[in-house]
Amino acid sequence: MRREAHDGGLEVIRGGIGCTVQDAGRVGHRHEGVALSGWLDGWMAGAANVLAGNPPQAACLEWRGPALRLRVAQGPVRVAVAGGAAAWASDAQARPQPLPPWQSVLLEAGAVLDLAALSGGCAWMAVSGGVQVAPLLGSRATHLRTRMGGLDGRMLQPGDRLGCAALASEDRRLWCAASAPDWLESGPIRVLPGPQQDHFSAEAWARLLASAWQVTPALDRMGLRLAGPALAHVDASAADIVSDGVVPGAIQVPADGQPIVLLADAQTVGGYPKIACVIRADLPRLAQARPGDRLDFAVVDGAGARAALQRLRARWQAWCAALRPARPPGGIDEQALHRDNLISGMLRAEP
Repeated sequence: MRREAHDGGLEVIRGGIGCTVQDAGRVGHRHEGVALSGWLDGWMAGAANVLAGNPPQAACLEWRGPALRLRVAQGPVRVAVAGGAAAWASDAQARPQPLPPWQSVLLEAGAVLDLAALSGGCAWMAVSGGVQVAPLLGSRATHLRTRMGGLDGRMLQPGDRLGCAALASEDRRLWCAASAPDWLESGPIRVLPGPQQDHFSAEAWARLLASAWQVTPALDRMGLRLAGPALAHVDASAADIVSDGVVPGAIQVPADGQPIVLLADAQTVGGYPKIACVIRADLPRLAQARPGDRLDFAVVDGAGARAALQRLRARWQAWCAALRPARPPGGIDEQALHRDNLISGMLRAEP
């Protein structure tokens, strides 16, 4: 039988400040001066995608700060939220219902989706087929400083329309997780020594690892500033370098001695010396940093950094492999019941 497909679509009704379209970013263009951008936590964004039935790399919404309200302009669409943020949906009759955590839901045309405000950190929302905006240099990610990608390189605003890929009318499958995510390791944020470690005194390196650093309000997708005891350079001239390459996770230290940890929207080069670099396995933890949080650092070698990333990847894959079918919130999935539990399509047996 021919499968009928529908074009899905969402409309922004309220909010949008701090909310952008993101995917894995513009990999392979840093030598051209193009920032990576993309998710602050690709593992969490990937979890939202697999719950929504998408490939892990599909574009989704990342939001920080104020609440966001979306309306399903054309459906049905399947959505999933990751990151611990509260969300709820109202149908065409304005009957609100909380979205179950770590589960996808199916929304019909006219439904309204509310994503709660965040006091800090990030959350992600995936929609069936991924958010469809025009790709630029192979990515749909939004980079705000260069106004590149996403929707005209900016945050969402009321009236914006977001397309998603066709969803077959009979494909009403939903997925839920067996448990909340637990793939990130705890403890200090692990770092590798930076390329300009020799620009700092031995006492500064020891202080970086021994101190509790406070996250300041000066944080965004480009990076976060920390407050703590000043990290002394070997001399005044060592506080500046000829600009060279930087990457997300690099810890720069300007002349005031207060570290800056670069994140996904980081520039491609910088003129502050880099005392250390956060390993890839711990970068997602910084996505949830809030002003006033305290961070500790510990040094690892290259082998330790690779092993940590391998453990993270294995735990994330195990979590995804444990996803199971879910029934619609508040009811029985009759289509799934008929599809999976009936013999030869029989509805009842007569004696």
